[in-house]
Amino acid sequence: MCTSATCAPRSSQMLPTRVTSRPCTGRVTALRRGKIEIRGFPHDFSSCGRRMQRMRSLTVKLTLAFLLVGLVGSVSVAAILRYRTRTAFDQFILNREQQLLINSLLLYYQRQGGWEGLAESLQADVDWLPNLFAPAFEARRELPRFTLVGLDRRVVFSALPNQVGALIPEGRLRESLALEVDGETIGWLIITPAPREWLKTSPEYLFLRNLNQATLLSALFALGLALVVGGVLAFTLTRSLRELTEATQQIAQGKLGLQVKVRSKDELGELAESFNKMSRDLERATQARRQMTADIAHDLRSPLSVIGGYAEALSDGKLPGSSEIYDVLYQETRHLSRLVEDLRLLSLADAGELSLTRQPVAARLILERAAARHAIAAQQRGISLRIEAPQDLPEVNIDMERMAQVMDNLLINAFRYTPAGGEVALMGKAEGAQVRLAVQDNGSGISPQDLPHVFDRLYRGDKARAQNGESGLGLAIARSIVEVHGGTISVASEPGKGSTFTILLQAGDSKASPNQS
Repeated sequence: MCTSATCAPRSSQMLPTRVTSRPCTGRVTALRRGKIEIRGFPHDFSSCGRRMQRMRSLTVKLTLAFLLVGLVGSVSVAAILRYRTRTAFDQFILNREQQLLINSLLLYYQRQGGWEGLAESLQADVDWLPNLFAPAFEARRELPRFTLVGLDRRVVFSALPNQVGALIPEGRLRESLALEVDGETIGWLIITPAPREWLKTSPEYLFLRNLNQATLLSALFALGLALVVGGVLAFTLTRSLRELTEATQQIAQGKLGLQVKVRSKDELGELAESFNKMSRDLERATQARRQMTADIAHDLRSPLSVIGGYAEALSDGKLPGSSEIYDVLYQETRHLSRLVEDLRLLSLADAGELSLTRQPVAARLILERAAARHAIAAQQRGISLRIEAPQDLPEVNIDMERMAQVMDNLLINAFRYTPAGGEVALMGKAEGAQVRLAVQDNGSGISPQDLPHVFDRLYRGDKARAQNGESGLGLAIARSIVEVHGGTISVASEPGKGSTFTILLQAGDSKASPNQS
């Protein structure tokens, strides 16, 4: 157990930590309340974190990548250029020396009438040799490394010791340079190249040094250019990403529908367009969700208000019970039940849990049963209801009860917008491996601005529908059921001329849906 004074309760020593604003370096001096007090530390850890984050940014990485590519390229080009230049230059000098040496030897031969005295002349003075031999000779302090062979294949002169008078094999002569005067061979020249040791004052050395300096300056200029161009390109390439990041953060804060500028037609441009579409869709989905919540609340509130009002009046004895009141309560209760059932069906379809009991059914039978169910309603409204379909329509593999619900919703919708004296047609047609079913009316039609939303949930293009007890879920349910069957549903309409809802189903014994029970 600690008994010293330093082990006293620490609560009396816990003081607020003070951080002074200084450079981002320092040493730890105290640890209080789990915080580190650093002497010589600026502001707080977050400022250094932001600085380090900037160093890890994509712009910096791209700039460094461009710089690295420029560095590797410049060094590689400089090294290759220096090597190739030095090699080519040495070869050029060697070839020129050889030619000058040959010319000098031929001139000596013509003046002297032979090779006699050549060795003594070279030992005494080399000024008559090519000037290019002088720097190498002065640097090495030795005779130029060549061997002169006479017509008898014996060495006339050689810079190598103990070679004069030696017999040279014919094979080696074939690899040497033949010396000719007026077309006649007077000897052979064997040159042994020595390493280049140019004097620092020689023109050759100065040429190579200037060339190396120019190469180095070019490499440095290329590096600087790579840094500038890399920085500009990195900033340009990441500008769209920075804008997308800022827009994403603003959307996360609730600023929906935000759009970014599409600055290119490459992958970044496609990303910006996708982001803009996502933002618009998210805004529409959020607005639709809010509107749907408000519509559901309205649809629930209306019947509940009626039921609650009548129940309170009956409970207080203000209204006597009657069959009319009970019928109103029953109808409102049924309306609530239908709304709840419709919402449940849509939720099952969204979750992929809408079960189907499929069976082969003649496509015309779907139309006939739908016409039979709604014949009286059509007669009461003064609407002509007819079937236009051949008797030999193929079979479709469907859940008859679910498909009947689809046809009921489409017919109810058609009756609602078709005036007395109008016509509603149930049509069927085989199209290859598909069967087309359609409900066509000659009613008021659908406006172009409402047409893309007719299958949206709780969408009411006609505001009067809310007052007629309609939930606005019928067409959404129809689409969900058709899609679960693997089919499609679409609408074509022209204001004042009517609408046509078309269903496409696979003909024959199509495979059952995974949700089939």
